[in-house]
Amino acid sequence: MKTLASFGEFFKTKRQALGLTLREFCLKHKLDPGNLSRLERGLLPPPQDRKVLEQYAEYIEIKRGTGNWYTFFDLAAAAKGRLPDDLLEDEEVLAKLPLVFRTLRGKRLTEKQLAELVKKVRGK
Repeated sequence: MKTLASFGEFFKTKRQALGLTLREFCLKHKLDPGNLSRLERGLLPPPQDRKVLEQYAEYIEIKRGTGNWYTFFDLAAAAKGRLPDDLLEDEEVLAKLPLVFRTLRGKRLTEKQLAELVKKVRGK
Protein backbone atom coordinates (compact mmCIF):
# COMPACT_ATOMS: atom_id res chain seq x y z
CA MET A 1 0.00 0.00 0.00
CA LYS A 2 1.25 3.48 -0.87
CA THR A 3 2.30 5.68 2.02
CA LEU A 4 0.40 8.94 1.85
CA ALA A 5 2.45 12.04 2.29
CA SER A 6 -0.18 14.32 3.75
CA PHE A 7 -3.32 14.59 5.80
CA GLY A 8 -5.16 16.04 2.80
CA GLU A 9 -4.24 13.12 0.54
CA PHE A 10 -5.33 10.66 3.20
CA PHE A 11 -8.63 12.48 3.75
CA LYS A 12 -9.35 12.69 0.01
CA THR A 13 -8.58 8.99 -0.51
CA LYS A 14 -10.98 8.03 2.28
CA ARG A 15 -13.71 10.37 0.99
CA GLN A 16 -13.38 9.00 -2.53
CA ALA A 17 -13.50 5.43 -1.17
CA LEU A 18 -16.99 6.30 0.12
CA GLY A 19 -17.98 7.09 -3.46
CA LEU A 20 -18.73 10.73 -2.71
CA THR A 21 -17.69 13.73 -4.73
CA LEU A 22 -16.35 16.71 -2.82
CA ARG A 23 -19.66 18.53 -3.17
CA GLU A 24 -21.76 15.52 -2.16
CA PHE A 25 -19.59 14.96 0.89
CA CYS A 26 -19.82 18.61 1.91
CA LEU A 27 -23.59 18.72 1.46
CA LYS A 28 -24.00 15.56 3.51
CA HIS A 29 -21.89 16.89 6.39
CA LYS A 30 -22.61 20.62 6.11
CA LEU A 31 -19.00 21.54 5.27
CA ASP A 32 -17.69 24.30 3.04
CA PRO A 33 -16.52 22.74 -0.26
CA GLY A 34 -13.90 25.47 -0.82
CA ASN A 35 -12.29 24.85 2.55
CA LEU A 36 -12.42 21.08 2.17
CA SER A 37 -10.87 21.32 -1.29
CA ARG A 38 -8.03 23.42 0.14
CA LEU A 39 -7.62 20.93 2.99
CA GLU A 40 -7.40 17.99 0.60
CA ARG A 41 -4.89 19.81 -1.63
CA GLY A 42 -2.70 20.72 1.35
CA LEU A 43 -3.38 24.45 1.03
CA LEU A 44 -5.19 24.53 4.37
CA PRO A 45 -3.66 22.81 7.40
CA PRO A 46 -5.66 20.09 9.13
CA PRO A 47 -7.62 21.09 12.20
CA GLN A 48 -5.82 20.52 15.47
CA ASP A 49 -8.86 20.43 17.73
CA ARG A 50 -9.37 16.81 18.81
CA LYS A 51 -13.17 16.99 18.66
CA VAL A 52 -13.12 18.37 15.10
CA LEU A 53 -10.67 15.66 14.02
CA GLU A 54 -12.84 12.98 15.61
CA GLN A 55 -15.87 14.36 13.77
CA TYR A 56 -13.97 14.32 10.46
CA ALA A 57 -12.80 10.75 11.17
CA GLU A 58 -16.42 9.76 11.72
CA TYR A 59 -17.44 11.44 8.45
CA ILE A 60 -14.90 9.40 6.48
CA GLU A 61 -15.86 6.27 8.43
CA ILE A 62 -12.61 5.64 10.24
CA LYS A 63 -13.10 3.40 13.26
CA ARG A 64 -11.54 4.44 16.55
CA GLY A 65 -8.40 2.53 17.48
CA THR A 66 -7.66 1.21 13.97
CA GLY A 67 -4.48 1.81 12.01
CA ASN A 68 -6.34 4.33 9.88
CA TRP A 69 -7.44 6.16 13.03
CA TYR A 70 -3.85 6.56 14.19
CA THR A 71 -2.65 7.48 10.70
CA PHE A 72 -5.34 10.18 10.49
CA PHE A 73 -4.31 11.77 13.81
CA ASP A 74 -0.58 11.26 13.18
CA LEU A 75 -0.80 13.08 9.84
CA ALA A 76 -2.75 15.93 11.43
CA ALA A 77 -0.11 16.31 14.17
CA ALA A 78 2.80 15.97 11.74
CA ALA A 79 1.36 18.75 9.57
CA LYS A 80 1.88 21.09 12.52
CA GLY A 81 5.27 19.65 13.47
CA ARG A 82 3.85 18.08 16.62
CA LEU A 83 3.84 14.65 18.17
CA PRO A 84 0.44 12.96 18.38
CA ASP A 85 -1.40 13.59 21.64
CA ASP A 86 -1.41 9.93 22.67
CA LEU A 87 2.40 9.86 22.51
CA LEU A 88 2.68 13.09 24.48
CA GLU A 89 0.72 11.41 27.26
CA ASP A 90 3.05 8.39 27.44
CA GLU A 91 5.93 9.26 29.78
CA GLU A 92 7.91 6.15 28.85
CA VAL A 93 7.82 7.06 25.14
CA LEU A 94 8.67 10.70 25.88
CA ALA A 95 11.70 9.64 27.90
CA LYS A 96 13.03 7.68 24.91
CA LEU A 97 12.49 10.40 22.30
CA PRO A 98 16.02 11.83 22.57
CA LEU A 99 17.35 8.41 21.49
CA VAL A 100 15.01 8.44 18.51
CA PHE A 101 16.08 11.94 17.52
CA ARG A 102 19.79 11.12 17.83
CA THR A 103 19.31 7.97 15.77
CA LEU A 104 17.38 9.78 13.05
CA ARG A 105 19.99 12.54 12.84
CA GLY A 106 22.84 10.07 12.68
CA LYS A 107 21.76 8.11 9.63
CA ARG A 108 18.93 7.41 7.24
CA LEU A 109 16.94 4.38 8.31
CA THR A 110 15.21 1.87 6.07
CA GLU A 111 11.50 1.26 6.65
CA LYS A 112 12.41 -2.02 8.40
CA GLN A 113 14.96 -0.30 10.65
CA LEU A 114 12.48 2.43 11.49
CA ALA A 115 9.86 -0.19 12.40
CA GLU A 116 12.40 -1.89 14.66
CA LEU A 117 13.27 1.43 16.28
CA VAL A 118 9.61 2.08 16.99
CA LYS A 119 9.29 -1.34 18.62
CA LYS A 120 12.32 -0.59 20.82
CA VAL A 121 10.97 2.82 21.82
CA ARG A 122 7.69 1.21 22.78
CA GLY A 123 9.56 -1.42 24.79
CA LYS A 124 8.36 -4.36 22.69
